Amino acid sequence: MALVRERYADFGPTLACEKLWECHGIGLAKETVRRWMRDAGLWIPRAQRPPKIYQPRARRACFGELVQIDGSEHAWFEGRGPVCTLLVYIDDATSRLMALHFTASESTFSYFEATRAYLERYGKPVALYSDKASVFRPTTKGDAGVTHFARATMYELNIDTFCANSSPAKGRVERAHLTLQDRLVKELRLRGISTIEAANAWAPAFMAAYNARFGKPPKSAFNAHRPVRADEDLDLLFTWRELRRVTKSLTVQYDRVIYLLEDTLANRKLIHRYLEVWEYPDGRIEIRAEGASLPYVPYDRLSHVDQGAIVDHKRLNHALQVAQALQAQRDDRRASGRLRGPITVSPCANRSVRRAPRSRASSRKPI
Repeated sequence: MALVRERYADFGPTLACEKLWECHGIGLAKETVRRWMRDAGLWIPRAQRPPKIYQPRARRACFGELVQIDGSEHAWFEGRGPVCTLLVYIDDATSRLMALHFTASESTFSYFEATRAYLERYGKPVALYSDKASVFRPTTKGDAGVTHFARATMYELNIDTFCANSSPAKGRVERAHLTLQDRLVKELRLRGISTIEAANAWAPAFMAAYNARFGKPPKSAFNAHRPVRADEDLDLLFTWRELRRVTKSLTVQYDRVIYLLEDTLANRKLIHRYLEVWEYPDGRIEIRAEGASLPYVPYDRLSHVDQGAIVDHKRLNHALQVAQALQAQRDDRRASGRLRGPITVSPCANRSVRRAPRSRASSRKPI
């Protein structure tokens, strides 16, 4: 214990036990080390530690000054429909529900749709307050870039975005989840709503009743929302944008689809240059060079297995549902004898899965 006190006083019992054996050849059971460290006052059991205190933060003074946003994956339709996600926008100053958007998963395109509906109704808030999900901040270590959502809101719409360091920091939206998982689920059951489309159509009526009951008056009568300017085209801003290189055969590959550009003199000058591929929430694709959209033809859809795809934990449930649907389709084709031949394995094993696969027209027949 003198050795532990001298060198391992701030270690946990398990780690201290390991180091005693690795560095000093002293073999003891970890429970023995735990008991001795507890008796010596070097370690306090979790049950005896004082609880961590989270002091409440004062509300913001103005309506629209800070809007907390978060998604809640839950069995909103109970057994009548699949598990889905509800995106919740709540005003910090008044605790009013600003937007409810049912969606298959918590993805960038889902937040694009919900945020656009918010802006069209209320205008631009001063700031959005979210968690550290990959939609809002890069999760790759050392990545100093911005996400597609942050690019659209911060840099093009001039809306500040902040990420909370813990769930209690955005307690208003977290507590709203608990209330909605109780009241909203029962309201959906009483009305027999079991689809995402029907729930989104009825959500404004629920928000009006909820805000009348639970909304608080703001300290200041000033509305901090700003109108969307005429030059801020929401159709163009809320897009997924990636750079792709033009090959010497005038093709661009994006999301396992090869796009063929027209063989013109202007397009030949783009060979080996990087162009921007814009994807809209409705699935439309635009290939842009110097601000202009280039005409193209979908040439072929690549068929390969995306092994080891990275899926955000908030989208795992939906990714599994998509995988089950695709597996069922492949099983049906195998049973009917339409699926033969080898499967091409993708050389890119770590391609990030950011959203649900979108169906696109393809000229290739099933192999």
